[in-house]
Amino acid sequence: MRIILGMLLTMSPVVLGAAVNMLLTKTAFYRNHRWPIDGGRTLSGERIFGENKTWTGFFSYIVCCTIAHLLVGLVCRIAGIESWNRMYALHQNTIPYNLLAGALFGLAYAVFELPNSFLKRRLRIQSGGHAKGVKGVFFFILDQIDSLVGCAVVIGVLTDASFWHLVQYVILGALVHIFVNLLLMALHARKSL
Repeated sequence: MRIILGMLLTMSPVVLGAAVNMLLTKTAFYRNHRWPIDGGRTLSGERIFGENKTWTGFFSYIVCCTIAHLLVGLVCRIAGIESWNRMYALHQNTIPYNLLAGALFGLAYAVFELPNSFLKRRLRIQSGGHAKGVKGVFFFILDQIDSLVGCAVVIGVLTDASFWHLVQYVILGALVHIFVNLLLMALHARKSL
């Protein structure tokens, strides 16, 4: 049980940062500052990434995950549970390290969502839309793990986690992702999984 709690603690800045970012996307500021990453450009008649991938959201992931990592580091220090958090296996729980780790988590989260959006646009699946059948199942799974693979890369770079351990982070993260999305749906901050 402690291993799972430690994994959840390690990933908590990503979970918190992404959830706060999702809530922020519902604000007037976000609605008024939607600058698509693809600038409205198309490839083969379809948008490159789509309307939902914006610079505001991209940089907000970085800021939200950075702040979340600082807060998690503070909680770990106060509660005396730094040894539970894999991010402190090789590095001390310091403000500069937490700033770096949080920014890398946010950057990885945002960047690793882009190939999924690119692929969906090539298959003519609209932004926020869903496919059916086998394609729908494939993209449901990919939607849950795309950004988590990026975060696992960050964990792999900054810790001594094995490849199998990183796979476990992605699997556990996908389950948490589904749970958080259900919670956001219950709060009317998200329309679908």
